[in-house]
Amino acid sequence: MARIALDAMGGDFAPQATIAGALLSLDAADGHTVQLVGQTATIEQQLAELLSGELEHCAHVRNRIDIVEAPDNIGMSERPTAALRKKPNNPMAVGVKMQVDGLSDAFVSAGNTGAQMAVSAVMLGLHAGLKRPPVCTILPTSRNPIVFLDSGANVDCSAAELVQFAWLGSVYAETVLERDNPVIGLLSIGEEEAKGNAITKEANALFRTAGFNFQGNIEGRDLPPGASNRGPIDVIVCDGFVGNIVLKFYEGIIPMVLEILKRDPEIDMKRVVTALGALDSSVYGGAPLLGVRGISMICHGNSTSRAIKNGIGAAARAFETRMNDRIGEKLASAGNEEEIKVAS
Repeated sequence: MARIALDAMGGDFAPQATIAGALLSLDAADGHTVQLVGQTATIEQQLAELLSGELEHCAHVRNRIDIVEAPDNIGMSERPTAALRKKPNNPMAVGVKMQVDGLSDAFVSAGNTGAQMAVSAVMLGLHAGLKRPPVCTILPTSRNPIVFLDSGANVDCSAAELVQFAWLGSVYAETVLERDNPVIGLLSIGEEEAKGNAITKEANALFRTAGFNFQGNIEGRDLPPGASNRGPIDVIVCDGFVGNIVLKFYEGIIPMVLEILKRDPEIDMKRVVTALGALDSSVYGGAPLLGVRGISMICHGNSTSRAIKNGIGAAARAFETRMNDRIGEKLASAGNEEEIKVAS
């Protein structure tokens, strides 16, 4: 049974959305417990309101919730390093330390992303040979969801670091998405090997000898269908600068499409909304910070209770599938030791 520590105070709609998400997660699955980390009095008040109101049907899961005191709060706009130094008893530091101390199995937050990345990397540490942990996002497509990284953690990356990201994404696709021999694509401005900037060209050459199932360069138009003209893709790799731009663009597509379609009174909007539901990122909930020696799930700052619920579910699956252990095993295997030397 997974023990999931949740930052109850993190996110634009916390604590209502985070605590509601925890209750909905527990109501939907029997395999985990949730540790709500934050200001105890606030958490207890919100729990009481939800369980006596709209989520009264979740009252039976209250015994699977623990409350862990963390009096400090880090705002979404605060500088991570300064905030962590001034506010050591914040939910992120407390929640991640619980995992370090063996009191929890995973951490989930919709709070300050920079602070969560810093706390997770420092407290949990990185797997041997890795330099940076990328944020791994599950992107919905018209085919199957794809693993997309780095979606914002590392703005500037070397070619060797992109190779490391590809290994991490490959393991995530194998364990959590259950893809056999996942297909890797390198995001560039053309499918030809010679297309791209200097880093992308160098990375393309390294990818071809790295040992994973590399399809080659893929273009932005290949993301929505989850496939290029050479076949389906499971993992797409790029640096965090490009990745975050792509992610934010992706998030704006559904609202734009719906707004355009609303202008036509003859369109059945109910059917359209149902069809577009498959492209809703809240279905996947959170993005894991891969490469740290533990599970740290990063949720979007505007996460709803549904997104939090699914982020908790993703953290539980990562624990149940031994994702973190398998990443370590993969990187420590004889074939990958050579790759890590190259990347270092």
